[in-house]
Parts: sequence; C-alpha cells; structure tokens
Amino acid sequence: MHCLFEFLNRWLVPFLTAVGENPYMAAIRNGMVSVAPLTILGGLFTAVVYLPFPGWEARIAPYSQLLQIPVTATFGLLAVFVCFSVAYELAKQFGLEPPVSGSMATLVFLMIQIRREDLTLAMEGLGSQGLFTAILIALVCVAMQRAFHRANLVIRLPRNVPPVVYESFVSLTPMIFLVVLFWALRFGAGLDINAGIQKAFSPLLVALNTLPGILLFAFLVTLLWSVGINGDNTLDAIVGAVFLQYLGANVEAMSKGLPLPYITALGFFTTFVNVGGTGATIALALVMLNSRDSGYRKISRLSLPTQIFQINEPIFFGFPIVLNPVFMVPYIVNALVLTTCSYLLMDWGLVRRPFVNVPWTTPPIVGHFLATGGDWRAAVWGTVSILVAMAIYYPFARAAERRRTTN
Repeated sequence: MHCLFEFLNRWLVPFLTAVGENPYMAAIRNGMVSVAPLTILGGLFTAVVYLPFPGWEARIAPYSQLLQIPVTATFGLLAVFVCFSVAYELAKQFGLEPPVSGSMATLVFLMIQIRREDLTLAMEGLGSQGLFTAILIALVCVAMQRAFHRANLVIRLPRNVPPVVYESFVSLTPMIFLVVLFWALRFGAGLDINAGIQKAFSPLLVALNTLPGILLFAFLVTLLWSVGINGDNTLDAIVGAVFLQYLGANVEAMSKGLPLPYITALGFFTTFVNVGGTGATIALALVMLNSRDSGYRKISRLSLPTQIFQINEPIFFGFPIVLNPVFMVPYIVNALVLTTCSYLLMDWGLVRRPFVNVPWTTPPIVGHFLATGGDWRAAVWGTVSILVAMAIYYPFARAAERRRTTN
C-alpha cells in the first residue's frame, strides 16, 4: 500500500492535477455544466409524457406533440449550446471577449452541419450526435482566435470607439480565416467532419456503455478521490460528453417509444453509484452515527445533513478517507459493487435506464426515482443500495474504531 501511495503521489497526482487545471479541460468541464439546466428541462418534459401510471399515455396523447417542443429545443440543439458554452468558457480563460468567441465558434459549427448535396442543415448533427464536433470546433476556434491576437493579426480600431464595435473588428480577421478554412475542408475537400470525429471517438463511446468500461471509470474516480484529487471533475472533462450523448440518445428513443439504448447515460453514475456522495459515503455516516468513538460519531452526525444532498467532503476529509487504507478499500469497493449491481439490474430490465438529468444534489432514492422517469423499482434499489453500502463499510468501520481505541 505504501508503494502505491508513493507511485500515485509522485507520478499520477501531479499529472492529473495538471490535466484538471488545463484551460482546455476546464473549459469543457465548465461548458458542459452550464448546459445542464437545458438537459434537466428537456428530460422533465419527456418524463411527463411517459410517466409510468396506468392509462397515462392515452390521457396525455392529445398533448404529447406540444410537450415534445421543449425536448426538441433542448436536446435537439444540444451541440449548438455546448459549442457556444465551451468557446465562451475558454475565451474567459484566455482573456478574450467570451460572447464574440462563442458566436464565432457556433457560426463555424453550424456551417459544417450544412449538407453538400442540397445545402440544407443536417439537424441530426445539432443534437447529441454532434457533441464531440461541437467541443472540438469550440476549442480550435478560440485557440486560433488567441493565436491571431498574440501575432497581432487583427484589425484594431481607435480605443475611443464603443467596446462592442472594437471587439467585433478585432475578431473579424480570425473569423474570416476560420470560416474559409472550414468551408474549404467541408465543401472544397468534401470532408465529413462530423462522421470523422464520431468515428475517432467511437471506441470510447462503446467502452463506457459496457460493464468493464464503466467499472474502470468507477475505479479511477474513487482511486483519484482516495489520494485527494476530485476524480469526478478530473475525468468529467474527458467523458462528460460521452454520458451526455448517451442521455440524448435515451431521450430521443423514449420520445419515439423505442427501448432506451444506453445504461450508463448521464445520471447513472451520479445517481446510482454516488449514493450520498462518491463512494456511497452516506452509508459510512449511518454506520458511524452511534460510534463508540466520539470523533467518528460527531463527524458522522455533522456530515449526514450534507450527504443527503450528495455532498460528502465533511466525512471524506474528517475521518479521513483520503490516504487512509482502512476506509479507502470499502470506498472503492462500494463504487464497484454499486456500479455492477445497477448495471446488471438495468441490463436485465428490472430497473429502467436513466433518461432524465436530475441535479447531482438530488437526495438518494428521490434521485433514483426521478432519473428513471418515475420508476418505483429504481427507488427501491436506491434504498437497498444504501443498505448494501452500509454492509460493506461496517467491518472496516469497526476496525477503525478498535484502532482508535487501542491508540
């Protein structure tokens, strides 16, 4: 264990800390977070149409098309919003004018969605299928804009003109260059940029919807947390677009009355695995509520109210779990067990797959119910999962108590 800690602290922690602080990764992470309200709204309208009550679909049928409008306006244009948001966030990191950068990136993104055959807009590329393209276009456009600024290849008007006019002309040169570049690639060279990017990311898209793939993700998230790195934030910049694309596909399938294709859509990990916080630490707080050790008892009682809303930093750093082998083991094991059980229950059709993006602070059991569009079986599993996590933490908690008493 000591060798593992030494390896992580010497090699892995500095590397992943640098990744987490990278402006491009931060822009992706922040941009994805900023569109979360849109996915919540679209998911709620979808859930209203398909509530699992007897006779509900027949009753709501006359209004179903009207209720689908907000879904189309959110998930149907999801890549457009993500492109603008990521470019906006990266421009803030680089000290550029965020609205101008966001508009420039969105312009380029929309242009490459036009079909060569009939010059009409390919709507499928504007939704979840175009997320990777949207993110890459946003990063490339803002990076190029920054390069033009640094090389002073911009049109600068006198400073006494209004700031809006000044920034508009400053951005004109990089905008012309980017439009011509991507116009030449898309319509001159005939490159299908969407298809190429989707193909490049297809291994990741396939892997994260498999049990081994999502187990590896769960292991990495909890391992990083165990050495003091926010595993969710660090990896979310890499895989967040994948889970969001899964969610969009599930919403589309639900709106068409088709089986939901993805188990690990956005909400699977945050709701079904991170029960009461990453590593299901609400279970540890419940186990230690009446601990024989006054320190453990006090921390558990103080942290429990926050853990109801999925915030577990008080217990995580209070016990602590970080760099503590006694608690690290059940912390990681819980994530792996809950990932496996939740995945299999959904794969077997015993629990509905997630298609509603609920806020990550939604309490357990309630979140299980809402993320699956009102599946009572998911709420039951949410209750059982806490009991399972408590059983895993129990022997380690008692061992920690004995060690504290002995010392």
